Amino acid sequence: MSGFGADADRDGQAPDVLDRDLPSGEPPLYLIDASIYVFRAWHTMPADFTDADGWPTNAVAGFTRFLLDVLERERPKHIVVAFDEALDTCYRNALYPAYKANRDPAPEELKRQFAHCRAVCAALGLSVLGHPDYEADDLIGSALVRARAAGHRGIVLSADKDLSQLLHLGDEQWDYGRNQRWGVHGVKARHGVEAHQIADYLALSGDAVDNIPGVPGVGAKTAAVLLAHFGDLDSLLARVDEVPFLRLRGAAQTAARLREHRDNALLFRRLTTIACDAPVGDAAPRFHRGGADADTLGALCEHLRFGPMTRRRLYAAGGLAFAPGASPSKDEDR
Repeated sequence: MSGFGADADRDGQAPDVLDRDLPSGEPPLYLIDASIYVFRAWHTMPADFTDADGWPTNAVAGFTRFLLDVLERERPKHIVVAFDEALDTCYRNALYPAYKANRDPAPEELKRQFAHCRAVCAALGLSVLGHPDYEADDLIGSALVRARAAGHRGIVLSADKDLSQLLHLGDEQWDYGRNQRWGVHGVKARHGVEAHQIADYLALSGDAVDNIPGVPGVGAKTAAVLLAHFGDLDSLLARVDEVPFLRLRGAAQTAARLREHRDNALLFRRLTTIACDAPVGDAAPRFHRGGADADTLGALCEHLRFGPMTRRRLYAAGGLAFAPGASPSKDEDR
């Protein structure tokens, strides 16, 4: 799951494999994992951007640029932007208190900017999702399941490997920063396992980003070999007596560890599995892009001291007429 302090598993360099040629009667639903792009802007944009109250705006400025790029490039008719509100209140924390306990809390300067990012999305008429009990991944999965039932395929904008478990035939995942896209058939080339095995794979091998240790001694390669042979975690644990006979280095020891840590492996899978039954609001299942709120958008531009270039782009993205007003004294190209 994505979040503070992580740039979310961008290590894959495999070729993209897509299923865009599949017929579909509906346009795709774009699902944006907002936190990754907010954090990336926070770490890469100059810190001298400030709002009318003197608070930093580097993260919201960078995120807004990214969002406008997507809207201008793709012109989506159906779109969801999911934010992480469940930083320490997610149901996973109740299951496993150590979940994400390795992360430092976000500073107040960044928390304020998350609120501004949400406000920009809402002012543009985009469906914004957040929930104190569910992570952004869960909201994306839940929205995609509902939209898929209405005939939409999904395009998930995130580099987070967790989200690859959501891909079905026709869906895509898009690492926007690297401009790499892949479909369900491209997951194995990137991560070593099939899309439907991602949760089991992370339960076995662990996920350091989320502080999930996995089964001791079972790394990424071993987990991939085990899942290639047994198919899923349940079958592996049911047939663990077969593991010593596999062509696998340390197979007997691996079998012993699987027996010893069986309960933990099953617990970790509950953590790595994206919940697809989270509440996603009244915009479901199609999440139509709505109309922009001119007054709110104008007030945000003033408070965040966006320059005329960004203001013009925001108004154009919202289908609004732009009338240049008083411009800030600096940051003209923001």
